Parts: sequence; structure tokens; C-alpha cells
Amino acid sequence: MSGVGVFATALIGIFAGWFADLVLGRRHSLFFKLLIGVIGAFIGVFIAQRLALPFTGFWGGLIVASVGATMFLAVLGLVFRRSA
Repeated sequence: MSGVGVFATALIGIFAGWFADLVLGRRHSLFFKLLIGVIGAFIGVFIAQRLALPFTGFWGGLIVASVGATMFLAVLGLVFRRSA
């Protein structure tokens, strides 16, 4: 994510992880939300670059990271599905 600093990147990661938790109905700790958001940001940026989608600044990074974090958390849910 170009154009944002370290603090903004951490905020983007937290917000993206929180959004992914909210969308998928999960409840994780703040640290795990940050981790989900950062990994999701890498996934989102990778996909956006491959599709040649333009994104810049805080809001572009937040959208890309949120989509990537939601995808990452959904895949984790499928892989580590708990049996009832």
C-alpha cells in the first residue's frame, strides 16, 4: 500500500480485520484482528495488482485490505471448520 505510513497501515489492518470479523460474524481479539487485516492486505494488494485495479491512499488501502481480510478469514473458516 503506497502512500500511507506505518501508523496508517496498522490502522488499516485493524479496521480491515474488524470489518472481516463483522461481516463473517466472528469475535477475535484486537491482536488477531490486526493480524487478519495485515495478511488480508497482502492478499488484497496481490489480487488488485494482478487485476490492474487502481487503489491509492488510506481509503483505497482500506477497501483492498478489507476485501483481502474477509477472503482470508472465510478460507480459514472453511479449512478449520469445527464439527458439532
